[in-house]
Amino acid sequence: MLLRKSMCLLGIGAAKIDLILEKLTFKRGELVVGSFEIIGGTIEQRIKRVECDLLYIDHAKKTSRVVDSVTILTVKDIRKEQKVTIPFSFRIPETIPEPQKRTSYKFTTRLVFSEGAKSVDQDQIAIQM
Repeated sequence: MLLRKSMCLLGIGAAKIDLILEKLTFKRGELVVGSFEIIGGTIEQRIKRVECDLLYIDHAKKTSRVVDSVTILTVKDIRKEQKVTIPFSFRIPETIPEPQKRTSYKFTTRLVFSEGAKSVDQDQIAIQM
């Protein structure tokens, strides 16, 4: 048991998060709807929060910046291999930069535990003008 707990602190066997979206193409001002699916790892862990950032990526300049964020604060224990679904909604800002040939958008989601490494998920989306 101690070995499994130590490995989870390093991220091995830790709970995982996945952002599930109803679709992947959006317009400015549109409401994004989906859910966070969390699957418990090899031991029980305490979740502190879920963070989700919408990133604008400029591939030509090799830079990215956060356009907007959503944080869900929670203290929840997730048991071994338990599945938990949390509703997700996010409005695409009206002021986001117009997509160019060498740019893209993605959601980066982090599951933060009270102890141990973070679980990270990334989902590419398209923005149409």
